[in-house]
Amino acid sequence: MTAIISEETKMRDDIARVGKSIFDRMLTFGSTGNISARLSNGDLLMTPTNASLGNLDPARLSRFSAEGVHVDGDKPTKEAFLHQCMYCQQKLSGAVVHLHSTHAVAVSLLEDIDPEDVLPPLTAYYVMRVGKLPLVPYYPPGDKALAEAVAERAKTSHAVLLANHGPVVAGKTLLDAQYATEELEETAKLHLLLQSHRIRPLTPDQRQALLEKK
Repeated sequence: MTAIISEETKMRDDIARVGKSIFDRMLTFGSTGNISARLSNGDLLMTPTNASLGNLDPARLSRFSAEGVHVDGDKPTKEAFLHQCMYCQQKLSGAVVHLHSTHAVAVSLLEDIDPEDVLPPLTAYYVMRVGKLPLVPYYPPGDKALAEAVAERAKTSHAVLLANHGPVVAGKTLLDAQYATEELEETAKLHLLLQSHRIRPLTPDQRQALLEKK
């Protein structure tokens, strides 16, 4: 029991630290975005509804049982199902980050993106941390049909982009999910900056070689 309590306390503090880092660098704003992490017993800790990632109280995070039932902490976010969908499909994931980050949302609004893989392989680190980014069609926030759409896309990718909404990214650890989300946002920014230019992305062979090293 002591080990579980110690693990949970550390994870609560880590979620608050990552949330503040993300907020301070303006990757989220107001009370948008949410973070979750899975404990070794299967329980989930998640940022609650109407909480700013820049000012999280570790003791007030929502906690869910391994079965997805809210058991204590503040009222959960209505986007909790987005996290649960990712964990269901990405069995090895230990954390999920969902943001409404500016450049990723902007890319989700473009008409000519490939819904099977939204961003081109511009950098090696994007390929290694994100790999493939399918687009999930628009549904209103909290719509249960969104859960089905996310679950379908998450079968083949640990990162998805919600149209007119933002990215949802799973990782083996909280840092993995954070870094992948940040790499996605920076690549979205590059993609927008290069819209009026001819680009030279990584070749299919270069991309495949990176994926095989993961």
